Amino acid sequence: MEIHQVNAKQGLQWILSGFYLFRKAPMAWVMVCFTLVLIAMTISLIPLLGKFIFTLISSIFLAGIMMGCKDLEQGKPLEIVHLFAAFKTNAAPLITIGGIYLIGQILIIGLVMLIGGSQMTDMLLYGKRVDESELMGVMSNFLTASLIMLVLSIPLMMASWFSPLLVIFHNVPPVIAMQRSFFACLKNFVPFQVYGITLIVLTILCIMPYGVGLVILIPTVFASIYVSYKDIFLAEPLRFKNNESEHDHQKVNWQNKDEESAKNDNEIKSEAIDLKGEGLESGENVHCAHCNTSLSRNDAIEDKSLFFCSEEHRRLHQFADKPEK
Repeated sequence: MEIHQVNAKQGLQWILSGFYLFRKAPMAWVMVCFTLVLIAMTISLIPLLGKFIFTLISSIFLAGIMMGCKDLEQGKPLEIVHLFAAFKTNAAPLITIGGIYLIGQILIIGLVMLIGGSQMTDMLLYGKRVDESELMGVMSNFLTASLIMLVLSIPLMMASWFSPLLVIFHNVPPVIAMQRSFFACLKNFVPFQVYGITLIVLTILCIMPYGVGLVILIPTVFASIYVSYKDIFLAEPLRFKNNESEHDHQKVNWQNKDEESAKNDNEIKSEAIDLKGEGLESGENVHCAHCNTSLSRNDAIEDKSLFFCSEEHRRLHQFADKPEK
């Protein structure tokens, strides 16, 4: 499977195309994302293990949404059942991806807490206050730990970005899928920078009106993942088969109408030819108005609803009808 390198502007195009995919079924997208958030909140209520369980199975939900994107592109409806579709097909490899991501997060958090020290941990977890004399040291450790967390989290996210799609659409083993996902993001690092900066700006704008804009942004982000996968791995834009089928259907109807009209014209012409031929062959018999000779109507000379066998008889008949002076 070839990994394509795209232009930097594609980072913005992924979001625009994702929004277009959202517009195809906005209510369905809102219901799917609302259900996912509800599931995440419900699982998080489990003491201690809730967040770990959701992280473990989050790849399955993401793969199901990507299957919904593919069905939506093919003209099929997006439904809530798409969230659980991947449980039936590739649950084990997707859970493996979630497990690797979970282990990576635990290691990163452990390293951050180790660097930040116990004071930073107590401040973040338990809300303990820090003396002013120790505040500068804690903030310095906090800044260093945050930078390390960011540096380590980005490669982990890169490895997990496309891996569920590669598993669900191409049956790639989970470890290899994460490797290809990482190198795909690395090869297209500039477009992903544009993509990330644009998402940060949009997130700020969407949060400002009491978070209402997230109703549109979250489905757009999910759809943009599918668009970026098609762009990098398949080198294809979005192709909605329902539009193409409508176009083809209209084209077929136009062709059928043209064929029917041409067929009708040919039938009319052939009927006219047949009628004309029959008239020539049979020919209606008429009588000359001057000499009463019977002859075919096609051979007769017609003048004022009268028929003559020759031009001479027509002139003689006209001369005979003139009154004498």
